[in-house]
Amino acid sequence: MTDMNTIVGSHDLLMITLDTLRYDVAKLEEQNCPNLCGTGPWEKRHTPGSFTYAAHHAFFGGFMPTPANTDKASHVRLFHSRNTGLKTHPHTWLFDTPDIVSGLAAEGYRTICIGGVIFFTKKNPLAKVLPGYFQQSYWRMNFGVTNPKSTEHQVQHALKLLEQSAPDEKLFLFLNVSAIHGPNRYFVEGAKEDSVETQRAALRYVDEALGPLFDAMRQRSRPTFCLAFSDHGTAYGEDGYRGHRLAHDVVWNVPYREFIL
Repeated sequence: MTDMNTIVGSHDLLMITLDTLRYDVAKLEEQNCPNLCGTGPWEKRHTPGSFTYAAHHAFFGGFMPTPANTDKASHVRLFHSRNTGLKTHPHTWLFDTPDIVSGLAAEGYRTICIGGVIFFTKKNPLAKVLPGYFQQSYWRMNFGVTNPKSTEHQVQHALKLLEQSAPDEKLFLFLNVSAIHGPNRYFVEGAKEDSVETQRAALRYVDEALGPLFDAMRQRSRPTFCLAFSDHGTAYGEDGYRGHRLAHDVVWNVPYREFIL
């Protein structure tokens, strides 16, 4: 059980949302993802939202995906708003601001967002809301879902920002990975539509592309606490459903990991 009161202030924080990654897909590729799963397996959790916009509002409010079990002892939140009147665990980090991003900024962290899917593009007022939580936010066309090398471009941008930051500066770096979100058919040659198999291939690509970012974070003066998880899954025809923003197990069940770099 992670004591976030020993993490906040002593560690950099890296939060990666693997947009639209299904739990079953993540488990199938566990052995092929040495960067994301090199220190342990995926944990099955339930997402607080069935699509990107809703889920990320919950995450930034401190509501991470919930363990997929009824054992309340395992449901200890990493982050919780202070003075809600609710009992909190001693390991939970309490913040006085409306969200964890500004809460970490108040603790001296520089907060950075590297967006991926449409809700981070800043192309209209709605798409400015989620990036607006951060002191610095970035989006480029080549970070988006239509670019087959999007994760590489996102990581390269993150590496440039890390080079510009002081070694002892506390960082909260957030990365919304778009490559697993549809369309992902171009990760399997000849595929005509998105499927479990094309999402598996996309995940393998993402894991490899994240390697340089993990290596760079390891070179910093303090360790990095990494949260890597999906915001929601998606349906590829199960029970007649396609897509997300709907109530089906393949949407609500998500993979989750937390580990130290």
